[in-house]
Amino acid sequence: MRVGILTGGGDCPGLNAVIRAVVRRGIDGHGHAIVGFRDGWRGPLERDCEKLTIESTRGILPRGGTILRSSRTNPLGREGGADRVRENMAALELDGLIAVGGEDTLGAASKLYEAGLPVLGVPKTIDNDLGGTDVTFGFDTAVHVATEAIDRLHTTAESHNRILIVEVMGRHAGWIALHSGIAGGADVILIPERPFDIDEVCRLLRRRHERGRFFSIVVVAEGAVPLAGTMETVAGEPDEFGHERLGGVGQRLEREVASRTGFEARATVLGHVQRGGTPTAYDRVLATRLGLAAIDAADAGRWGTMPALRSTRIELVPLAEAVRELRLVPDEDYAEAEAFFG
Repeated sequence: MRVGILTGGGDCPGLNAVIRAVVRRGIDGHGHAIVGFRDGWRGPLERDCEKLTIESTRGILPRGGTILRSSRTNPLGREGGADRVRENMAALELDGLIAVGGEDTLGAASKLYEAGLPVLGVPKTIDNDLGGTDVTFGFDTAVHVATEAIDRLHTTAESHNRILIVEVMGRHAGWIALHSGIAGGADVILIPERPFDIDEVCRLLRRRHERGRFFSIVVVAEGAVPLAGTMETVAGEPDEFGHERLGGVGQRLEREVASRTGFEARATVLGHVQRGGTPTAYDRVLATRLGLAAIDAADAGRWGTMPALRSTRIELVPLAEAVRELRLVPDEDYAEAEAFFG
């Protein structure tokens, strides 16, 4: 067999571990040839690819990012996109394609499978919001980075009696904010699933001052929104999948908290540092297991599926299940964090 692989969407710690696993098992275990597409879905659209070998993927396990590079190209947003992918796969004599990505990349993969293309997916997102799997690789690394930042910010917040607002990633789901906030001892955590009341946030911060704690840490996901009409919001430009570019909620909270409470406030936006750098051991292992399961599924002709982590085991689930709905933070999980607010 000849199998293609691409990495789409935002880069994520562990992507290279998936590529390495697919190549090692594919070549040594099954005798397949592996073709890597560059820049996500742009590769299959423009037939931009390279042969992947055991030698060319040696040493990439601990590296962040992706040796195949990535993009947010939407193949279904281009005229005749599905047909172009089909034609290029045929020209390259590919038997199938493995798409490694998140909601958008796998959403496109699912639709291409429905259109008759042999495609399967591997779940990847630091946001941990894909359905069908308990955890996605990249999440653990992002939480570790955010938690370390919160730990460091605690000392400067206490030294200067400041409210420090830490903006982390999370467009629709607040998993990074929730887990890093709990691990870092945050005093308020704001997530997209729960529109926040700015007055309640300020009440909690004032209560800490009344208790003799003159500094606070507020962790906010980039997609968190205030209750309608309570605070200014700003919309960004959409990408090819229709998602607005986020960022800025931290700065807006800084202004609102300072003006409403009189306390000194500062915002820190962690941004892309959460995506970059060396993946944790957990993410390396999970990504490797998913990559092995993906090439095994390809060898068995299990197109239209996705390897998923379920109760510590890797299982194949329908690709459509992964993109049917986002995996959001349940109310009961958020309630656990609320016990430590203020």
